[in-house]
Amino acid sequence: MASTPIDLRPGGLPSTVLDPAPAVAAASMAAALRLPLADRRENLADVAAQWPRLLEAWAELGRAAADGGRHVEAYAYCRVGYHRGLDALRAAGWRGSGYVRWAEPTNRGFLWSLLGLGRAAAAIGEHDEAERCAQFLAQLDPGGSPPTGEWPAA
Repeated sequence: MASTPIDLRPGGLPSTVLDPAPAVAAASMAAALRLPLADRRENLADVAAQWPRLLEAWAELGRAAADGGRHVEAYAYCRVGYHRGLDALRAAGWRGSGYVRWAEPTNRGFLWSLLGLGRAAAAIGEHDEAERCAQFLAQLDPGGSPPTGEWPAA
């Protein structure tokens, strides 16, 4: 008996696309990212405090922490982005399966949070969590990858 599931839906698994951030939140986020690294963290924290559902803010806070070698802090920020992202995905109709693609700009805050969570988990020695995150990313967008940028090396 075959162990590969058969998908009887036309077109295969559905893709979920998150709604865009409010324009004012996106503008504040873009302004924070233009700042020098030394000033970026505080401004990103202000953006996250004002718009706690803005997944990009949590991902970028995680990236800034990882860039400074603060991997436990990066882990915490990315976990918030990941969990808020799961809530947003469910609100957008995702039911635990289907694609969440890097090609959709509005999905990237969640995907960067998940990628960062995995990288931060690896950096603090939580290798099983790092592997789960890598597998989840591969399931959400098989063959997909971040369009730009990279997570800081541990």
